[in-house]
Amino acid sequence: MAQRKRLSASQGSQSKRHSSCLRSQEEDEDGSFTQPSMSQVQRGLEKLTPTQVDQKTAEVVQYILMKDQKKIPVRRADLVKHVVKEYRNVYAEIIKRASTTFEQVFGLKLLEIDPKNHLYILVNNLDEPASTAAPPVCPTNPKMGLLFVILSVIFMKGGSGIRETLIWNTLRKLRVDPGQKHEGFGDVKKLVSEEFVRQKYLEYVRVPHTEPVEYEIRWGPRADMEVSKAKILEFMGQLYEQQPQSWTQQYREAHSTHSPAQSRAQK
Repeated sequence: MAQRKRLSASQGSQSKRHSSCLRSQEEDEDGSFTQPSMSQVQRGLEKLTPTQVDQKTAEVVQYILMKDQKKIPVRRADLVKHVVKEYRNVYAEIIKRASTTFEQVFGLKLLEIDPKNHLYILVNNLDEPASTAAPPVCPTNPKMGLLFVILSVIFMKGGSGIRETLIWNTLRKLRVDPGQKHEGFGDVKKLVSEEFVRQKYLEYVRVPHTEPVEYEIRWGPRADMEVSKAKILEFMGQLYEQQPQSWTQQYREAHSTHSPAQSRAQK
């Protein structure tokens, strides 16, 4: 009996070590990929035909577009493992050509929102001509409209993040109860704390030293890239019939030269 217990404990320990090893392997997967030098890329290109490079570029574009449909950021490690594969020594050239394709064909920019973990997203081209028609102040997609409201509340309250209870109370005033299933949004709490977080629009952060546990909701890196704070102020101005300049602090931040995402990248 004692032997059986020791054997079971040993197997459980081995299983835990195996799971831990798999997690570590997944976390270090991207760390095993080192960006080839320009000379290495050039030598790699010399061994490939233009058609091969174009085909691989097309596969990368297709993969990123597929991920973008669900607004899921693309990990470089996944891109290399599942798509680039044996072409990894010319990765820099392939991603450069893919970026050009997104800009010239789709009017999109491929941006790295997390240089540490190498996460990429697609956003509308930021260099559109001034003559291009301006986007609507508030999105017409219901889920994006809800997200816009949440981002607006966070921004107008100082922008650094606010307790989730304040968000839930605000939504209740709009007849969107996070405790009930909504006809248009489904599980509202799950949408906000999981889906928007997974898409990197929001960050859902535990507040330390709170009992019971409390969470804070912040702007995510995708929101920094895609959502115009000037448009939020314009929206608030229409709502309260005031000039955007009425909110001095927010107006200054909305029209500053450096976005929060750029500030992060500089740190």
